[in-house]
Amino acid sequence: MIFCIDIGNTNIKYAVFDGRELKATFRVNSRKTATSDEYGVVVRDLLKSADISKSQITGVIMSSVIPSLNYTIQHMCRDFLGLEPLVVGPGVKTGLNIKIENSKEVGADIIVDCVSSINRFGKKGVPLICIDFGTATTFDIISENHEFIGAVIAPGIKGSLDSLVNGTAALPNITVQTPPSIIAKNTVQCMQAGIVFGFAGLVNNIVSKIKKELGREDTFVVATGGMSGMIQKEVDCIDIVDRTLTLNGLRIIYELNGGENNVESRKNR
Repeated sequence: MIFCIDIGNTNIKYAVFDGRELKATFRVNSRKTATSDEYGVVVRDLLKSADISKSQITGVIMSSVIPSLNYTIQHMCRDFLGLEPLVVGPGVKTGLNIKIENSKEVGADIIVDCVSSINRFGKKGVPLICIDFGTATTFDIISENHEFIGAVIAPGIKGSLDSLVNGTAALPNITVQTPPSIIAKNTVQCMQAGIVFGFAGLVNNIVSKIKKELGREDTFVVATGGMSGMIQKEVDCIDIVDRTLTLNGLRIIYELNGGENNVESRKNR
């Protein structure tokens, strides 16, 4: 079994794959001050809750957008799983051709999402857009030749709501969900309407402009992230939602780098 770790700004997502079969997924807060032991105890308990023994884990791969957490999580993998993780970054095979001004600026999360989108949904000669609704809302643009050619980065839904609440004296913290009407009748629904329908408009407009610049209305659009399903219902431009896109991308990259033949990932076993 392969243990995949996606370290995001807000959450860390874990997944266990048995071959290509997803056996379990977990999500915890990204705590920059937590120790490797604290993370290890959580991982141990999560695996136990899914009836998975750490002895069944034969490889680990991780991607991260929080460099300060990398050492902690790597240390946790060594101590609690007995494995050295493969870290998505320079020197790791991804198969992704990056066509932007500075390839070093491309985050590991974007690389993993693009690799997964191409492998899972790519069709010959058809461009792709991958939208990730995370701490930021990212639009990754992949050409008809399956090259990463650029991106759009917008605020995230939760971050926008937090800014609204923290920047005002009277507006409450709310649960983000679709209100019954755009013409809202109370404060909570007013805020929900602004967030949900506002982001739906943002998504529709950005995707429309990308397709126009590409000159390809047939561009395939895949979305992932916690709010992706809710936004898909309010737009007409998202073709499919895949909540496990990033985790599957990690599995694919692990396989590209030798899979079970990757001695480095097993050296502490």
